Amino acid sequence: MAPAAARPRRRADAERSIAAIVAAARTCLGRDPSATVDDIAKTAGVGRMTLYGHFRTRAQLVEAALADALRAGEERLAAIDLGGDPRDALTRLLESSWSLVAESAALLQAAQDVLPAGRLRQLHDAPAERVQQLIRRGQEDGVFRTDLPIAWLVGVVHYLLHGAAVEQRAGRLENPDVTHIVTTSVQSILTPPAPAR
Repeated sequence: MAPAAARPRRRADAERSIAAIVAAARTCLGRDPSATVDDIAKTAGVGRMTLYGHFRTRAQLVEAALADALRAGEERLAAIDLGGDPRDALTRLLESSWSLVAESAALLQAAQDVLPAGRLRQLHDAPAERVQQLIRRGQEDGVFRTDLPIAWLVGVVHYLLHGAAVEQRAGRLENPDVTHIVTTSVQSILTPPAPAR
């Protein structure tokens, strides 16, 4: 039986190895959504056997990388001041959200290729809940439309952010314009329709 002091060291070594592999997966998949396990292992500085000792499949590794990116993003989004006018708060949230989406667009594409849609939605629950609460507050204040289901409006925000990332990666949107395009598009969709004459 291994000495008690050896077991915590092995656990710490394993945690460092996992952290290095996940960081490498984020880097590799962030550049190329089809990056291989070999690419990731090489970037992490570990062998394939070590990587597979922690992640039995590429899908598990992709999920771990996306979850790690979303955790880091959640820390940034949680620090945003969402007080005051809901429209201004939404602009601040969208500006930060856009930068996160742009950073992880290729990683998300990799995840969409290997993870079920339900699991992807589950991983995005926290950001979606933040948007929903803000839209609901805007509806209560009378500055956001109430004639469409709130779940649909949250989905539209999500689709616009990720659609903009696709357009940018394809070279159809210039980088300096994207934040303005995204925020203007979302705000126009959420603006209540003019009363019928």
